[in-house]
Amino acid sequence: MAQTILKLSCPDRVGLLARLTGFVAGHGGNLLEVHQFADPITRWFFARLTIDTETLDTDLEGLRKAFAPVGGELKAEWTIRDASQRKRMVILVSKADHCLSDLLGRWRSGELVAEIPLVIGNHDLLRPLVEREGIPFEHVPVTPECKAAAFAHMRNLFHKVRADVIVLARYMQILPAELCEEYHARIINIHHSFLPSFAGANPYRRAYERGVKLIGATCHYATPELDEGPIIDQEVVRVEHFHGPNDLLRLGRDCERLALARGVRYHLDDRVMIHGGRSIVFRD
Repeated sequence: MAQTILKLSCPDRVGLLARLTGFVAGHGGNLLEVHQFADPITRWFFARLTIDTETLDTDLEGLRKAFAPVGGELKAEWTIRDASQRKRMVILVSKADHCLSDLLGRWRSGELVAEIPLVIGNHDLLRPLVEREGIPFEHVPVTPECKAAAFAHMRNLFHKVRADVIVLARYMQILPAELCEEYHARIINIHHSFLPSFAGANPYRRAYERGVKLIGATCHYATPELDEGPIIDQEVVRVEHFHGPNDLLRLGRDCERLALARGVRYHLDDRVMIHGGRSIVFRD
């Protein structure tokens, strides 16, 4: 079934959901799914509506033009898009393959609806894993001497393949601030820790040394501030007293796979909305 997604955030006020559903009904649209949330602290409203495209009395561009005055009246940030339009997802990797393998498997099975025009690695180790899926792999080494040139080259590659979203699948490099700003809320990172605890490097070792009883992983948007971007999803697992550092690493990898896969899927499905440093996620 063809579907159209209307996503909106704006200052809260009485009657907003009725205004949106009334607009859809006024164009013959049958609503298949409706999510809304009004934050009582910030007084901000968020909504995601899925519409049966075949019931609409206008095409996508006509619907956008018709909604523009409504969006202006509500002082809203909004998008209307064809749900079947696949976002173009570039994946960045280093040496660890567990997150990449999981993403590729979910993409191959149709769970992650996206195009993957390119995978970039700062090491060449994962090329065979990528190319056997028929996906181009680009090796872009990043060293202290060539870091600026490497990221400039990667930025050109993003533009060349028209990347909509960039996924850091355990990419062990810090992206430059200007790249994070250019792709604001479009760079998804998996951090191998339950943020905000144990930010930075070697979180499992530090978690072991602290004797934690829960470890986890955090999927978040990358920002110029390291490991501080809006959180999309988190996964946790219980730790027992007999678990050593290698056990924490093994358990943590499972958390990383799950949190990253969910976070990427929510983003691809337009289920994430950002307000300040927080994210609102309309889970399916």
